[in-house]
Amino acid sequence: MIEKLNQQDISISNKIRAVFQVSYAIEAKLLNAKEFPPLKRPLDSFVKSTNAFYGFWKHNELAAVVEIKEETNSTLIQSLVVNPNFFRQGIARQLIDFVFEKFSSKIINVETGLDNEPAIKLYESFGFKETLQYDTDIGIRKIRFEKTFCN
Repeated sequence: MIEKLNQQDISISNKIRAVFQVSYAIEAKLLNAKEFPPLKRPLDSFVKSTNAFYGFWKHNELAAVVEIKEETNSTLIQSLVVNPNFFRQGIARQLIDFVFEKFSSKIINVETGLDNEPAIKLYESFGFKETLQYDTDIGIRKIRFEKTFCN
């Protein structure tokens, strides 16, 4: 079940952060990152965030979270994280479908590390097209994707 999460509730923010931590630990390994800023994200940044958080609950456990930033002319999937205990169950696909249904932007953007092959395959399977590659200041190569809708 997917529902909007109230990240201002500390107990919910703790659950969100826990999913981010275990998921991003896997991505950091995929990217061979010695330093990975998402793993350093403090609880307070979740609580005070103006982004929207939607959670996928399975067996009363927060299995995955998608963080959405609505911009003027587009929607940004800021983060899409799945607890590794729930990998390969189609949860990320369900969250992307949810984003497509929930947000009426003509453009949806998402980024990931260039070496995060599972995420890249997922986004490409939904018709996202590469728009940019760049290096971060900590040496991680990132890739940005865009999906355009003709509404």
